[in-house]
Amino acid sequence: MDNDQAKIHAQQQDRARWKTASRSELEAWQLGRLNALLSGVLAQNAFYRERYRTDRIELRGLDGLQQLPLMNKSDWISDDAAGVAKHHSYEFDRYRRYHRTSGTRGRPMVILDTQTDWQWWIDVWQYVLDACQITSEDRVLMAFSFGPFIGFWSAHDACLHRNCMVIPSGGMSSEARIDLIHASKPTVLFSTPSYAIHLGQLAKAMGKSLSKGSVRCVFVAGEPGGSVASVREAIEELYGAKVMDHAGATEIGPWGYGSIDGRALHVIETEFIAEFIPIDKSTSPSIDEDVKELVLTSLGRIGAPVIRYRTGDLVKPSWAGDSKQQQLWGGPFVRLEQGILGRLDGMIVVRGVNIFPTSIEAIVREYPSIGEYRLVLSKPAALDELLLEIEDSDHSQESLSKELLSRLQLRVRVQRVAQGSLPRVEGKSRRVLDLR
Repeated sequence: MDNDQAKIHAQQQDRARWKTASRSELEAWQLGRLNALLSGVLAQNAFYRERYRTDRIELRGLDGLQQLPLMNKSDWISDDAAGVAKHHSYEFDRYRRYHRTSGTRGRPMVILDTQTDWQWWIDVWQYVLDACQITSEDRVLMAFSFGPFIGFWSAHDACLHRNCMVIPSGGMSSEARIDLIHASKPTVLFSTPSYAIHLGQLAKAMGKSLSKGSVRCVFVAGEPGGSVASVREAIEELYGAKVMDHAGATEIGPWGYGSIDGRALHVIETEFIAEFIPIDKSTSPSIDEDVKELVLTSLGRIGAPVIRYRTGDLVKPSWAGDSKQQQLWGGPFVRLEQGILGRLDGMIVVRGVNIFPTSIEAIVREYPSIGEYRLVLSKPAALDELLLEIEDSDHSQESLSKELLSRLQLRVRVQRVAQGSLPRVEGKSRRVLDLR
């Protein structure tokens, strides 16, 4: 066994030991990592020294973390023309990786990584690949375009680290990707949930169905859906393959992987500390009490430190009640039921009713005849109106409208539109058009 293989084997053993660790062992590990992070950051990072008004912090317990201020993306936005976030620790020439946030809200923000921090990304990704049971025997096709999107590059390098064959498909049309899948016979497909559905439906329409092909696992990330039963089942039917969910962010890291039963996400708590803060009931009175906003601290990224970051993601956390349940879950890591339920800034309020787009998608995906869809909000008179446009090979409008009313307690007008008329993207889908 050469040095690289020995290192990979040792890392595998280290990850495996957490499957039987107790919650108290995990929290002791987190405290040690957190204090090491604070020591390193405050020695190097002017942004955090100014924010905390000290150059030294040592916490006696994890609860001490709550003494530090929460942060969100707006705290990092720089006036610099290059858009580089202002929480970086070093001068520009110390960094080797350049990536940008998606810019869903406002302009994209640049995040940089040193070579050491990038290796941390790759190492954390191995937890995710473990959950997919990806080995050096797998061939992984990446259905993403090249560019400053960190998800493709980190997944690409993590799979190479595991000695997989990696098949990029950047710049290719969906039709060309379908041909590439048939030609290269990948065993794992990486995609967003919505693009996986589009690709599978298109392949079926072309007479090149992927349901009995080489793909054994469809790995989805970039948007909610992989832990939603109807979305997962739709993908599984199209590919005849298991679906594995993942969550991460450019500014945070690859923080979560899908649960064994496919119904939740686990936070990789050896590398991230998760906190859950209540939702302001004055602005969101109908949100369930169990739903919280996820706050994350990344424990291994010194060049662009993330401490108590408000993700804006809404989740429903649960912890293993005993060792038997922990064994069923595959370890002590906190579980987020149904993955990311939605975003705090993505919630739609229609006639006083709070709705998350993921709730509508969960219902839409129960209808296999529906391909793409879009939500259009308008206010033609005194009241808001919500229109659901669907590309439907059947006639599901009436049934779907009744189902939405029954489950969401909101009347939604459903309109069938021409096949191929709605916009499609391979990255994060933007299916809400607000004209109010």
